[in-house]
Amino acid sequence: MWQPNKLEKERVEKVERLEAQGVEAFPRRVQRTHTCAAAIAAYEALEPTDSEAAQGIEVTVCGRIRRANLKGKIAFLHIEDESGRVQLMLRVNDMDEASFALIGEKLVDNDDFVQASGTMMRTKAGEVSVHAREFRLLAKSLSPLPVIKQQTLDDGTVVEHGEFTDVESRYRQRYADLAVNADVRDVFRKRARILKAVRNFFDDEGFLEVETPILQPLYGGAAARPFITHHNQLDQDLFLRISFELYLKRLLVGGYDAVYELGRDFRNEGVSFKHNTEFTMLEFYKAYIDYHEVARLTERFVAAAAMEANGTLQINYQGKAIDFTPPWKRITMREAIREACGIDYMDYPEAAALEAVIRAKKIEVKPGLPWGKLVEHLLGEAVEPNLIQPTFIMDYPRQISPFAKRVDYDDTHVERWEMYMAGMEMANAFTELNDPRDQEARFLDMAKVFREGDDDEVPLDEDYLRAMRYGMPPNGGFGMGMDRLVMLLTNQRSIRDVLLYPHLRHEK
Repeated sequence: MWQPNKLEKERVEKVERLEAQGVEAFPRRVQRTHTCAAAIAAYEALEPTDSEAAQGIEVTVCGRIRRANLKGKIAFLHIEDESGRVQLMLRVNDMDEASFALIGEKLVDNDDFVQASGTMMRTKAGEVSVHAREFRLLAKSLSPLPVIKQQTLDDGTVVEHGEFTDVESRYRQRYADLAVNADVRDVFRKRARILKAVRNFFDDEGFLEVETPILQPLYGGAAARPFITHHNQLDQDLFLRISFELYLKRLLVGGYDAVYELGRDFRNEGVSFKHNTEFTMLEFYKAYIDYHEVARLTERFVAAAAMEANGTLQINYQGKAIDFTPPWKRITMREAIREACGIDYMDYPEAAALEAVIRAKKIEVKPGLPWGKLVEHLLGEAVEPNLIQPTFIMDYPRQISPFAKRVDYDDTHVERWEMYMAGMEMANAFTELNDPRDQEARFLDMAKVFREGDDDEVPLDEDYLRAMRYGMPPNGGFGMGMDRLVMLLTNQRSIRDVLLYPHLRHEK
């Protein structure tokens, strides 16, 4: 049960007073002719040529009260909708007495939603305003919104104070966070533009956007622990998908040349500043290309998203300058690790020997990892944190890449790259394996090295192998967590800052 505090009790009492007077605190009908910004724009467009006509523009605006200033028989209110703010000027002589009494008797408060009708004007102070003749309450705010005060220091740093600066509280009450922080609202507007730009890019490239199952009888396409649920009618366990990959590649068998999906994946793993259990993924697959062409597509679509978000290919992310201008650096995994820590992992073909040399370099490592996982660990520890500019790390060990074709120079590596920037892994791509015999052998090899308790089991998918046996064209495939791209393009350090409703522990 809600236990109102003192201020909330006062607001509830105001609702009761209003209702006793026959005034609806939450009326059914609303009228609006202009947004706040549109009302101001209409006035400013006409004012230079005909100021008298501009002052005759009739508008009805709606919004949340952000500031109120009562001066006897005149009041000035600032209301805000999604488009921005506009000032209302209310005078007791120009409107119904009962309507002005809402202000005069302080029956409306900051954070209430109101509606005002009147004509546009410019005040003596020079502010374009609505000279209101009608004023009504639309929705009473029973709980005052949190207050955030900003202080700009001498060095330009903005410091926030107030009752709503706890980050977890803001995530948990995102509705209030959005209501009081215009910058947060802007992040999610920009996110929407970024995702739209990505869709537009692939649509223009001739890709078909598709939707694949979220509930899957067999998960696959990535190395991650799934969430499990149960279908009561079928008496069947199902998995929330961890990847779209195997379903999308089935569509290439079915005759489509290029497909993509932009949607949610779910991984039952830990959370961090760059991980959330539910996240937005982009995957695409295109016939008759390899991982080199996938890299060029990646450079182009990320550049397009950057231009849509910021109008430039040069950004600043958490104090680091990043340039998205193609082409981006390409370096093999073997060369990158050798440059970073002096280890040539090909000199140590046995896991025990490689683990020993890693420890000799004072790099902590979980004991008993398979050889491929040790190489991947080296990349994460020695190389990844220093990859600030967009970089493709090429040619991964076959042991940790079950869906990629072998390189032409040895049997140890495959045509796979991961793309890094700002010290984070951003994307993963392959020249996709399309030989069903090789694919089945890879599934079996992965099962041999899987250890109970690990998160990276790749179950054998017989239906996917059946699809491959009908014939799959050569193709290149790609996957990227879009939330990390949004983080970069909006300069947000945590993935939680670009998710409207990030996953949190139960509230105490």
